[in-house]
Amino acid sequence: MDKTATAARETAAKPTKAENQENQYLGKEKISKLLFKFSIPCILALLITSLYNIVDQIFIGHGTTEGLGAVGNAATSIVFPLTLVAVAISGMFGDGTAAFLSICQGRKDTKNAHRAVGGSAVITFLISLILVALGFIFADQILGLFGASADNLLYAKQYFYIILSFFPIYMLGYMLNSVIRADGSPTFAMIATVAGAVTNIILDPIFIFVFNWGIQGAAWATITGQILTLVISIIYLARTKTFRLKLESFKPQKEVLGNIAKLGVSTFITQLSIVIISMVCNKMLAIFGAQSEYGANDPLAIIGICMKVFTIVLSIAMGIIIGAQPILGYNIGAGNNDRVRETFRKCILATIVVGAIATIIFEVCPEPIISIFGSNSENPELYMKFAALTFRIFLSLITFTCTIKVISIFFQAVGEPLKAAIVSLFRDIIIFCPLVLILPHLMNNINGILWAAPIADIVGIILSVSLVVVYFRHLGRNVKTDQSHEQLALQPSHPGVIITISREHGSQGKKIGELVAKQLGIPYYYKELTALAAAESGLDKEYIKKVSSNDGEQISQELYLTTSPAKYAIEAQDAVLKEIAKQGSCVIVGRAADYVLRDQKNLLRVFIYAPKEMRVKNIMSMYGDDEKSATKNIDRSDKNRADYYSLISGQKWGDPRNYDLCVDASLGKEKVAELICSLAQK
Repeated sequence: MDKTATAARETAAKPTKAENQENQYLGKEKISKLLFKFSIPCILALLITSLYNIVDQIFIGHGTTEGLGAVGNAATSIVFPLTLVAVAISGMFGDGTAAFLSICQGRKDTKNAHRAVGGSAVITFLISLILVALGFIFADQILGLFGASADNLLYAKQYFYIILSFFPIYMLGYMLNSVIRADGSPTFAMIATVAGAVTNIILDPIFIFVFNWGIQGAAWATITGQILTLVISIIYLARTKTFRLKLESFKPQKEVLGNIAKLGVSTFITQLSIVIISMVCNKMLAIFGAQSEYGANDPLAIIGICMKVFTIVLSIAMGIIIGAQPILGYNIGAGNNDRVRETFRKCILATIVVGAIATIIFEVCPEPIISIFGSNSENPELYMKFAALTFRIFLSLITFTCTIKVISIFFQAVGEPLKAAIVSLFRDIIIFCPLVLILPHLMNNINGILWAAPIADIVGIILSVSLVVVYFRHLGRNVKTDQSHEQLALQPSHPGVIITISREHGSQGKKIGELVAKQLGIPYYYKELTALAAAESGLDKEYIKKVSSNDGEQISQELYLTTSPAKYAIEAQDAVLKEIAKQGSCVIVGRAADYVLRDQKNLLRVFIYAPKEMRVKNIMSMYGDDEKSATKNIDRSDKNRADYYSLISGQKWGDPRNYDLCVDASLGKEKVAELICSLAQK
């Protein structure tokens, strides 16, 4: 699952520039054609990297020496979730840095970009050393927590110690892979990952059988692949596009790392949930397996095989929906709701077909699949009996499982991160884990663990489908109105000063801007910016308005996924602001224009503020709010403006050092306008 998630982010074909024609292509081309173009590369990449997860298990299962076969597969099944702890931490800093880099690119911030990469590399390395130390000190306790028994503990430790020793290599490679993608080189990142996977596949049989290293050979093959991935990633650092590492880059900055951690926390939670699932499942299998006719080792080995096979099917489903992300993202922003609905319908249909085929295979003939992984069990008949039972019960509703994952990614693509998290965690953490703990006791049988999966699938699919139905009801049909009459042309002007006005909510900054423009006889831009940006990007003007007034922290979560329409909207607004500046003197209100146009020669940056009491009265007068509502609206609006400004500029909204003039609107809007005009004329 860890490498699968990485590959998904690497290979999702997507626009890299907010160019008008390229963006609108996503809104006009036939959906099936777009899905074929974007999803096929994702599926292929995910399938390749899925082999990284299962190749050790295949070769270990066919071994005949001590420590191989079922007991070896049980050992790797125990160790695998522990590596996800490393993935959770390195993924948090990797994806967080990727998000931070994309934001830095948008605001042309070269100061913090290299510090983010260097600081994240240092903190990832230090944490990896701590994990190594803890792993060696508490190996028995940790492995026991994940289901190790007296039969397999020795082999689990042999595999674990090697994998653990190279956690710094693995975690740095994983973290840098995300950085390379964010730097605009997803193909290079893909090459680094695939090179490691292919190396692992080639070396496994050599180390295990030719060198006769057994389970340790599988570990060394994996490590060699990870080393190659890191080496290729480090080589890339000499040819980066948007940042250059220096010695000072590797001095961690508290504020930068804090932002990175916030941006990457969702990755950490997702991976950690997989660790919890694996820990609970392995522990219960070890307990009830030991009490059953199958023994402790075989169930652990079989569930590991089952989960690896499941990832192959899931890779196809995830490849479909991840490939659809740019289509969904753009069209939700463009207001093309019918195309969003059609894209989702085709993705779900394809997922159901894939799941149905897999279900038929697992139910009718699971034995040939199980045989690929060998067994070398002490009791082959019982091994095959439980393996077939596991495939037929545990994966009986794999179509539902895949659909739940697809719906989660769908919600992420359309800007609904909370729904995505609920769908993703509800089935696994809230339903599956408790069932794994309860059902074996109720049934007094190891089969209770297997039945936890289909029951969780049924409950999970009900919730997921319900959320989708509610979402599409709210979305409705195409509500996008004809904006052609609102797409105003740029107003002619003459050379002169460009005045940007930032303002606290309720300070009458818009009215002051209108007065200034009228007195100076120059164009005024506020609402017009929305329509112009809509024409530039092809997005719906209501969406652009929402982005401009939304919580900057929420938008920042989306921006590193360049499929997000928020990215297109912000780029379109920046392009429009720069085009307006080319026309000559004007007044521009909002949109962080003072920062976007910071390189203009004749730029007057104004910030308008006012006492809170005055602003509350103004809001009450303008909108009919009571005092409490007016105060609440002011606080929310000012926070969103501050977040958005910080997102765009990396600076503090309202900081006097960022403006040429900060003026109190309580002087009166006419006097403030006169003051600005006087300064502008000078």
